[in-house]
Amino acid sequence: MVIDVKNVEWQRDDTTILRNISWQVKDSEHWCIVGLNGSGKTSLLQILCGYMWPTSGEVRVLGHRYGEVDVREVRKSIGWVSTALIAQMHDHETAYRLVLSGREATIGLYTTPSQEDLDRASELLETFGCTHLRNRPFRALSQGERQKVLIARALMASPRLLILDEPCTGLDLLTREQLLAMIEQIAEQPNGPTLLYVTHHIEEILPCFSHTLLLKEGTVDVADETSKVLTAPELTRFFGVPVDIRQSQGRSWISIGEEAMIR
Repeated sequence: MVIDVKNVEWQRDDTTILRNISWQVKDSEHWCIVGLNGSGKTSLLQILCGYMWPTSGEVRVLGHRYGEVDVREVRKSIGWVSTALIAQMHDHETAYRLVLSGREATIGLYTTPSQEDLDRASELLETFGCTHLRNRPFRALSQGERQKVLIARALMASPRLLILDEPCTGLDLLTREQLLAMIEQIAEQPNGPTLLYVTHHIEEILPCFSHTLLLKEGTVDVADETSKVLTAPELTRFFGVPVDIRQSQGRSWISIGEEAMIR
């Protein structure tokens, strides 16, 4: 079991952010997490990565029960890509050194990398079409280039779990589709990581994502096979407005009914 969360609740001051979260992710599954702003997506991810502690409940990640293990060690098997991570990166660091820093999951490179590490970083940059960015400082990269470098960095330690938190935010249509194609390639790797993909946009849910979790107001609204979740009746109920869905190339494209737009 990759993730096993039971009856998790998290409170901040007097406000309950997450309520009675129970959810499992198995080895053969890739999941999407969908929710509106304020639904608790980021809080759930921070708990999974051990950056926040639940008020109550049990969390097991990659077979380790939090509270009985050094979460810093668990994090070495978790790759996390988030727009929030961009703000923590050192602007002067080159793309190559940033990818290398993923080996120890640190912000910045503080150890001498081995030749194997150097070769792996070069290979990842090549895989993501970023070899020409090797010596370019992070501050000089475009949003799309930054996301590609951060994903390469997250893969540097060959993680068992890769969390992609809204990686397409701020990307133009072409760059988004290029990035999604790369994510699909990662999902197809025989020994690749389990993927968690967080998004607001239904059309970003690729065919490789076998399951989808809908998070609403801090609770699990539904968690099931993607084909059962991405239906017009299910999403109409979830969003609270009439929606239509069309299928194209294994992906779902959603539109909101006109009557909902003029409320």
